Amino acid sequence: MVWKECNRVSERKEFVLLASVEGANISQLCQRFGIARKTGYKWMQRYREEGVAGLVDRSRCPHTFRSPTSKKMESAVLSIRDQHPTWGGRKIYHRLLALGHKQVPAASTITAILKRHQRIDPEESKKRQEYQRFERSEPNELWQMDFKGEFSTLDQRWCYPLTVLDDHSRFSLVLKACGNQKGPTVQKHLRDAFRLYGLPQAMLMDNGTPWGSTVSPGSYTRFSVWLMNLDVRVIHGRPYHPQTQGKEERFHRTLKQEVLQGRHFKNHAELQKTFNRWQQVYNQERPHEALDYKTPIERYRVSSRSYPERLRQFEYDSSFEVRKVNNTGRVVFKRKKYYLSRAFRGQLVGIRSNGRDGEWDIYYRTFKVGKIELRKQRSRRKSRQR
Repeated sequence: MVWKECNRVSERKEFVLLASVEGANISQLCQRFGIARKTGYKWMQRYREEGVAGLVDRSRCPHTFRSPTSKKMESAVLSIRDQHPTWGGRKIYHRLLALGHKQVPAASTITAILKRHQRIDPEESKKRQEYQRFERSEPNELWQMDFKGEFSTLDQRWCYPLTVLDDHSRFSLVLKACGNQKGPTVQKHLRDAFRLYGLPQAMLMDNGTPWGSTVSPGSYTRFSVWLMNLDVRVIHGRPYHPQTQGKEERFHRTLKQEVLQGRHFKNHAELQKTFNRWQQVYNQERPHEALDYKTPIERYRVSSRSYPERLRQFEYDSSFEVRKVNNTGRVVFKRKKYYLSRAFRGQLVGIRSNGRDGEWDIYYRTFKVGKIELRKQRSRRKSRQR
């Protein structure tokens, strides 16, 4: 069995919860988690019978709760608040229910308990306002990706936390303490996520490096071409408009409040261990208001699109005129040169009339990436901004 030694129980729990989603492909999940089907079904049965305790190697720790007295319930409320200082009455209410408590008081009562014990700052409460969010209708339709603001660890190394979030479920797919913001670093962590969770239909990111350009927003990079090779659509947010990636912005704020604020870490290794523990809480335990107080893992399911270890050659059909992009990012069409992007140098593109006089669309694989206007003798990149 190939569970990660440092975090066995959380790995098993994530597997079981993903396998419990309606329509889940158990065989595919077992393959991605690197275990035999027999092992996968064993942990599913143990989880059904014993809960989390059944996922510990032959452990039989009790996980049942008696109906608490008023003092015990108040202690349980305060205990959860002490573990998660940013959680309010409603989150704690749903967490108590999830933990199996009976006769859980109303969220307003829990809030009163927190106020009575000076666990709530009145000034912080005034800052919290509800606003409408929009989300994709299914998991893996869109993943959002960004770097959180950098900071240094005590060994004087800069850390750039890389985060990837599923738009529909808010499931945290990647949370890594990176030493740089370079393309190969991001690709390595994305490959790990793709192998485990499958491929999304599209990914949303800002115009920063390595996936974009602040000088030319919406332009293509080698990184975006790599994603298109995997049949993943690349979408860039509007410049200076962070609301486009509102879920990532909110995730970063939560990460700061619950993990980073007021703390210092010796090195990247210690920080990554902290990230791993908190990511498990965020995905599997923390009730989410936007999800009607469900946890992200209750709404997420892995993608049916597996990561291809080897890319197949893409073939354009007969409606396209195929051209190779030269080293300067240009294609030759009708004896004229048109600039597309250096990111596509050496790649084959398909050019096809769009039905309008003198206009031809340029495709890279299945994605429209530009347009040629013969009358104006120029090409235009297709905008990928929201």
